[in-house]
Amino acid sequence: MKKWMLNLIVMFFCISAYGQDSLSLYLSMAAKNNPAVLQKFTEYKAALQKVLQVGSLPDPELNVGVFLSPMELIGGNQVADIKLMQMFPWFGVLKNAKDEMSLMAKAKFESFRDAKLQTFYNVQRTWYELQKVKQNIRITEKNIELLKTVERISLVKFRVASIGKASAGSSSASPAAASGNSSGGNSGMNSMGGGGNSSAVSPSTPPMGGGGMGSSASGSGLADIYRIQMERGELENSLALLHSQEQTIVARFNSYLNRPVTTGVITPDKLVVDSSDILPKTLSDSLFSGNPMLGMLLYEQQSAEARKKMVTKMGYPMVGVGLNYSLINKNPMSTSEMNGKDMVMPMVTVTLPIYRKKYKAMQNEAELMKTASQQGYQATANALNAEYYEAMQLYQDAARRIKLYANQTALAQKSLDITIKSFSASGAGLTELLSIRRQQLDYEQKQIEAIADYNTAVAWIKRLVSCGE
Repeated sequence: MKKWMLNLIVMFFCISAYGQDSLSLYLSMAAKNNPAVLQKFTEYKAALQKVLQVGSLPDPELNVGVFLSPMELIGGNQVADIKLMQMFPWFGVLKNAKDEMSLMAKAKFESFRDAKLQTFYNVQRTWYELQKVKQNIRITEKNIELLKTVERISLVKFRVASIGKASAGSSSASPAAASGNSSGGNSGMNSMGGGGNSSAVSPSTPPMGGGGMGSSASGSGLADIYRIQMERGELENSLALLHSQEQTIVARFNSYLNRPVTTGVITPDKLVVDSSDILPKTLSDSLFSGNPMLGMLLYEQQSAEARKKMVTKMGYPMVGVGLNYSLINKNPMSTSEMNGKDMVMPMVTVTLPIYRKKYKAMQNEAELMKTASQQGYQATANALNAEYYEAMQLYQDAARRIKLYANQTALAQKSLDITIKSFSASGAGLTELLSIRRQQLDYEQKQIEAIADYNTAVAWIKRLVSCGE
């Protein structure tokens, strides 16, 4: 347990120190711990054991017979008979059998390589997916803080407008009272008092109009605050969804490393473009020469050819060499010079493979297996070609989008800065500000997605051309 904790601490400091190189550490962990990779490697080691099995001679046969009553012979009484026989296949059978199993073991090793490359690709793809989600979380949090800033500005303007409205209302009340007293004092002077009243009330009219405008402005300010809060609520919901996606991706990533799904995954703060220069300019037949699936099928073809040679020679006779030893006791009634002498008889056995149908069927089976491997080789090569074009399309499209959204993000940021200054100064342009803010968020997220797609495409091409083992 202490050793495991020490390794975890060392890995943490290594990842913190080397940043992007942490992916290499995780790939190394996957190669050592992934169950699928370990399974294929164990199958390869098991296949190697078959080479020793088929390369050995058949077990010798030992027959022992004991007479319950000694058999009387001229030269004594035979009490036991012992036979030892060793069979030898036709010349070349064992060699061809070893070649077949050796080639099958090589095919298993190519299968192991393919499993390792596929695991590497899965780890890289999930790594970039995790980085994309983490960068989106960072961008979303930054936009939430921006909306909080805009909301604070709107609140300040709303309070200022409310205070202005209250001040305007109190100032309009004083002239109205004064005009009322004046008209009361002059009511009895002449019949033109009504006109006097009208002239006295007119100063109160502008404040009333101003009060209506203030109410409209404050209502608009409150609506702006509500709109900002709605925008922020949507972003907070998106942030919660991103955190949930992060947990799912981390669990999948840890499954490739064969460790607890809740183990933390440390990634660099910034998602950078993979600068690997391994992309060929043109598609050629030698491009996939190192692909393990093609290598496996090629070894299977060679193995089928070796098996065909083996079963052909199995149709020839097998030769057995042996020894027969007869144990003889003396016969007291015999006067022969051979009385009581044991007998030794060399023996030779030859099989007669006269039933040819089974040998012919085995040859046909080997030939059909070779043809099937050739067809599988061609099918796999065609699939690799098509998959390579798909990977190249993703690579080129991602490279184009990286440039596009980098420029779009920069322009949106400049436009957003100008709009925020205008909104802070005059309070106008909230709709435009929110629209530009949404555009900027969309551009930043698409730029991160383009970088992740680019790196995934590079990992995909490495997987196809069998680089990075």
